[in-house]
Amino acid sequence: MILCISVLAACGGSQGKETAVDKEVSTGENQKTLILGTNADFPPFEFREGEEVVGFDIDLGKYIAEEMGVKLQVEDMAFDGLIPALQAGKIDFILAGLTVDPDKAKNADFSDPYFTASQMILVTKDNDEIKGSNDLVNKKIGVQLGTTGDSLAQNIEGAEVVQFPAPYAAILELQNKKIDAIVLDLEPCKRFLEQNEDIKMLEEELTQEEYAAAVQKDDKELLDQINAALKKAKEDGTYDALLQKYFEN
Repeated sequence: MILCISVLAACGGSQGKETAVDKEVSTGENQKTLILGTNADFPPFEFREGEEVVGFDIDLGKYIAEEMGVKLQVEDMAFDGLIPALQAGKIDFILAGLTVDPDKAKNADFSDPYFTASQMILVTKDNDEIKGSNDLVNKKIGVQLGTTGDSLAQNIEGAEVVQFPAPYAAILELQNKKIDAIVLDLEPCKRFLEQNEDIKMLEEELTQEEYAAAVQKDDKELLDQINAALKKAKEDGTYDALLQKYFEN
């Protein structure tokens, strides 16, 4: 259990699983560290500035750690590797634009939602054929592996779904006309539009979904601490300040 002084003491909740924080405490380190797993290819939620991983989720993670009185360590990894890393105790929680999803909920527990998102379609500006989701039938669609967009595209009739480890790679393939469209979350789409004048976003929203933090199954103690921190962030103005910092500039 997160922040338990003695591993496997009468902490309950985690059903005997040893988390990354437990491992550090058990080695006698003076200050506990909360390990955040993310995928830094998802601006403005998480991205790199030089060697540093920054973004809305990262700042939110720092706030959570501060409220818990621990240090935060950020681990950048492939998006589809986040849940397995959580299950293995290599990370303590996930903030990565992660959608609350019944399939993922089988392997992790979700916090209260902290952001409402939607899936959108990107095409090149000269593409007049694709005007909405109905036009994606039998098309070649780029997605980020393991995302909601990936699952959504898999259910489009006749579609050939091309999975990429990061959205940047899909953008390049779209520009080179090797795929017909991309299905991706709204906020990253906005960033890619700012950086690439030859692509456009269609108006149709394919989904309405919620982002949340994820912890190991049955780790109620950490989940309660994260939920308390998220609630406080919204009450004390921190959440609104982060929205303004990352989405209103």
